[in-house]
Amino acid sequence: MTFTRSLLAAALALASLAAQADITIGVTLSATGPAASLGIPEKNTVELMPRTIAGQKVNYIVLDDASDTTAAVANVRRLVTESKVDVIIGSTTTPNSLAMLDVVAESQTPMVSLAASSRVVEPVDAKRKWAFKTPQNDIMMALAIAQHMADNGIKTVGYVGFADAYGEGWAQEFGKAAALKGINVVASERFNRTDASVTGQVLKLLGASPQAILVGGSGTPAALPQRTLRERGYAGKIYQTHGVANNDFLRVVGADGEGTLLPAGPVLVAAQLPASHPARKTALDYVAAYEAKFGKGSVSTFGAHAWDAGLVVQAAATAALKKAQPGTPAFRAALRDALEATKEVAGAHGIFNMSANDHNGLDQRARVMVKISKGAWVYQP
Repeated sequence: MTFTRSLLAAALALASLAAQADITIGVTLSATGPAASLGIPEKNTVELMPRTIAGQKVNYIVLDDASDTTAAVANVRRLVTESKVDVIIGSTTTPNSLAMLDVVAESQTPMVSLAASSRVVEPVDAKRKWAFKTPQNDIMMALAIAQHMADNGIKTVGYVGFADAYGEGWAQEFGKAAALKGINVVASERFNRTDASVTGQVLKLLGASPQAILVGGSGTPAALPQRTLRERGYAGKIYQTHGVANNDFLRVVGADGEGTLLPAGPVLVAAQLPASHPARKTALDYVAAYEAKFGKGSVSTFGAHAWDAGLVVQAAATAALKKAQPGTPAFRAALRDALEATKEVAGAHGIFNMSANDHNGLDQRARVMVKISKGAWVYQP
């Protein structure tokens, strides 16, 4: 009888420990390197995420991948093998996030990427079954640009983008959108994130005499072709992607950015949105929380992607806790299933409704057009 009681006591103790297991969230971001202007606000935003979910303590393990794909893969392997994380948030860029897919699939650990390209989550195959993302898909933003061009009578456009998965993805998606609107892409060039000069590419673009030029880049490196175009006297309209929607880009592009047009998440111009906009309240809440900690004017759309990742993970973890305990394969599987079942989660960028075929879940409410005017972002109704 004593032995039986001892076994029962031990079992109860183990059950108690299991019930108290912490949720562990692994984060790998590009806090240094060419994508640092995106990764730093994302890293800062982790400090604002909840430390408990449904009464369960949450631990965050944050690593820097230095904007490097090899480092991103090493980070995610470390997080899943050594730290036994329940979910991954990251990485910042498309190339890094694509490189991480094999690891999260092998370890069956759900990942919520902060990268823009739809390639991270489409098609939902065996690898991408475990991948989700919070930024708007490229095609959604490409269609916004093409529509704006068409509305302004633009028939010819030049494209210059990163020589990586982000730039190629944008070239493909914008090509589709442009064709739908009867716009001809008359020149297409590439440059590296670390390039110091793009004069050759700009001269080729100018030789094609496009009415407008789209720069398919992100962060401060995307300012280089724009500044070069203006230095060479280009007077047409310049469009950028939502990958430049932060104040660091404004600072680097300077006066050469005047008049630039781009689609962006609502959080970029939250205070300018009509009261009826579905993302306005959550966007303003995020802006207030971020600027209270990091200073007025410090907020960016990229940090808001991390904020939204935290919101969808929080909702999914709350559901998963009803089925399994953190630190187990069962919890990771339940968390993945709950992410895929995300419904009506209001984020700073839009309303998330995911499904088995849509691991992003945003619709047209997640985009607005903005213009750079006098060094500031201005909402274009």
